[in-house]
Amino acid sequence: MDVSRIRALRGPNLWSRHTAIQAIVTCEGGEVAIANLPNFEARLRERFPELGDLIPSDHLDTVSMAHALEFAALGLQAQAGCPVTFSRTAQTVDQGVYQVVVEYTEEDVGRLAFERAEQLCLAALNDTPFDLDGVLKELRDLDEDIRLGPSTGAIVSAALARGIPIRRLTQGSLVQFGWGSKQKRIQAAETSLTSAIGESIAQDKELTKKLLHASGVAVPHGRPVEDEDDAWVAALEVGLPVVVKPQDGNQGKGISVNLTTEEQVRRAYRVAIEFRDDIMVEKFLSGHDWRLLVIGDKLIAAARRDPPLVIGDGTHTVRELVDIVNRDPRRSDGHATSLTKIRFDEIALARLEEQGYSADSVPGRGVRVVLRNNANLSTGGTATDVTDDVHPELAAAAVAAAQTVGLDICGIDVVCDTMHKPLEEQGGGIVECNAAPGLRMHLDPSFGKGRAVGEAIVGMMFPDGDNARIPVVAIAGTNGKTTTSRLIGRIFESNGLRVGMTSTDGIYVEGRRIDTGDCSGPRSARNVLMHPDVDAAVFETARGGVLREGLGFDMCDVAVITNIGLGDHLGLNYITTVDELAVVKRVIVENVAPSGTAVLNAADPVVASMAHHCHGDVIFFARDRMNPVLATHRAQGKRVVHVERDAIICSEGRKKQRIPLANIPLTRNGTIGFQVENAMAAIATGWALGYAWEVIERALANFVSDAATAPGRFNVFDYKGATLIADYGHNPDAIQALVGAINNMPAVRRSVVISGAGDRRDDDIRQQTEILGDAFDDVILYQDACQRGRQDGEVIGLLREGLANARRTKQIDAITGEFIAIDTALARLQPGDLCLILIDQVEEALAHIAQRIGEAH
Repeated sequence: MDVSRIRALRGPNLWSRHTAIQAIVTCEGGEVAIANLPNFEARLRERFPELGDLIPSDHLDTVSMAHALEFAALGLQAQAGCPVTFSRTAQTVDQGVYQVVVEYTEEDVGRLAFERAEQLCLAALNDTPFDLDGVLKELRDLDEDIRLGPSTGAIVSAALARGIPIRRLTQGSLVQFGWGSKQKRIQAAETSLTSAIGESIAQDKELTKKLLHASGVAVPHGRPVEDEDDAWVAALEVGLPVVVKPQDGNQGKGISVNLTTEEQVRRAYRVAIEFRDDIMVEKFLSGHDWRLLVIGDKLIAAARRDPPLVIGDGTHTVRELVDIVNRDPRRSDGHATSLTKIRFDEIALARLEEQGYSADSVPGRGVRVVLRNNANLSTGGTATDVTDDVHPELAAAAVAAAQTVGLDICGIDVVCDTMHKPLEEQGGGIVECNAAPGLRMHLDPSFGKGRAVGEAIVGMMFPDGDNARIPVVAIAGTNGKTTTSRLIGRIFESNGLRVGMTSTDGIYVEGRRIDTGDCSGPRSARNVLMHPDVDAAVFETARGGVLREGLGFDMCDVAVITNIGLGDHLGLNYITTVDELAVVKRVIVENVAPSGTAVLNAADPVVASMAHHCHGDVIFFARDRMNPVLATHRAQGKRVVHVERDAIICSEGRKKQRIPLANIPLTRNGTIGFQVENAMAAIATGWALGYAWEVIERALANFVSDAATAPGRFNVFDYKGATLIADYGHNPDAIQALVGAINNMPAVRRSVVISGAGDRRDDDIRQQTEILGDAFDDVILYQDACQRGRQDGEVIGLLREGLANARRTKQIDAITGEFIAIDTALARLQPGDLCLILIDQVEEALAHIAQRIGEAH
């Protein structure tokens, strides 16, 4: 078994909406059916017993080694605790070659599971050992390491429940919510709204205390200290007992409480100075340790925090009791679970000593042994929810404290006897305000019910009804994608929106190109959705990107399929038929939002059939109003777009909107058929988005397909009285459409300059010139700068073969070099002639043509 071309599908893809690992797996001999491998299945189950439910033991003659790999990769993740359910193995056109797809929730875990699954299969094949427990621990540890922690995870889950798209920006907890200009970000319990000044104030405990005191909020007395001696002086000033803590600490690090002797104060200072340079001493408030969580202007949750402790049983030592408590599956070394393991360190030993115990002491039954002075969860403490017990005045004091400091999310530490009374009545006070507070104790408290903290944070960031999405239009097809994209972009702009657009020649934001090259893949789409100045997005969605990585978005508002052509990269990536190609193209249709629309070409049967895969509405377009698919749709009172005499008609039931073709310069009064179709697709998109007809018409009226607006898309020039047309058409369907358009344009003599892409099939290359040979008098062939795997002269040879039976062409020339071929054609032109130049290097060729036109003037 050979495993190759392992890819991560990071968005909705050909197989499912799940993120997945995909690999090409080649099986040889008996590996094609594991029934032919003696004892393989039994050895596989022996090494991984949980695999039993996945392998259909009664159909082993149809189960290949690739299937076993699939089941193992899915099963290992599931047993490691990853929430995965989807996998699939598909036979390719090549015997013994399979595509294996397995869902993942964390990409690194999915990749590792795939690797370990291969090792498991080989171990079963070769009858060698496999450490299942070790592998599962490895996967669990990696998953815990990189998955979102409980605080961030709760916020992300709440956002997803609201339909808000999310994107994790780092391996840490930095996450983007929403797209484009509507995006906001979180990092743990910090948000884009969190004030940096508020955070700075919260880190300075002395400043926080001064501000709260000035606002009338109860706080303990205290001050910063210079050294160990000053700490004792300050303790005497405020009165024992006292608390010693870092002035800008967090998670309870370096804090010592209830200190009553000089020795304790001095030792506490030495502990604190290990964490921070600025130390403060303040009055110790008696009572319980409480954490109040304020989000926005509301108290959302409250918990009583208890320090880490063990309860004696008269049998076990303190050290053994700690080990027993730490075996609780809710406890881990970090923050990935609801509780943290108790630290049995020098601080714990010192606290034991204060109570007259050592690590080897055996406390009596029921005796509580406290292992730390502070009650932070990060050091092993526990939490009990008390949200429903908080007195309204105490809640108001917490909200006032958060707003005084200036934090949108604030953890308020309170020391007092009870939550049932205001602070002033019980001599309690607020001891700290914390930015980026931990949420674990509120989400999954040790005792009591969890609170909807994630929902509260998302609700503060995004008002009800706001899903933080911008309009997204995805476009796929063989021809017309770029022009249609630009037309749709112009409609958005006419509505006052800033547009981000991806295409085969770059990324554009507000009409400015910010990246070059073929940007029709998912990475470019994600880049646009990250751009803070984008109010609407239009994505050309290429077949290659869908196969390689999936979509760069989870859903689109409109999916446009222009057409499916015969010569569009068939034979690549195991896509050998038009129907298989259509399955790839329709991925955008399958991922239309339920409230969205698919805009489909009714004149293309393959495209029209995609309507059944759309979860939203469908608008069909076709030039022929009597097209059966379109006519049926119209008869059902649904939306259609077609041509009627000299206008494009948009019809829904009895309602009609007429847009004259004369008002759409792109179509040249309707004489250029493929531009009429592009205009119809764009109009249908604007209609689907609910934009006003006058806005749509204005956008189309102002659109001119020149070299600046739509480079390489039927750009028309005048050269010494002759007509030049430059186009990037590079497949038989595009050539046929161009010929149809040019036949409607008068000319004394017609010539064409053409090359062929080497990565097309031989028949597709021949077919291009077969079409041209009946439409042009002169044909100039040139060799592309990049042969894409072909030998020199091979493509030109195929193009010549296509002209063998040409009925019109009288002169054929073969030239090396695109620009030399263009110059040759220009030199032959006479007034009234027409020349079609099928360019390869779009920008360079257009610049060359512009230079020659400038020289002619």
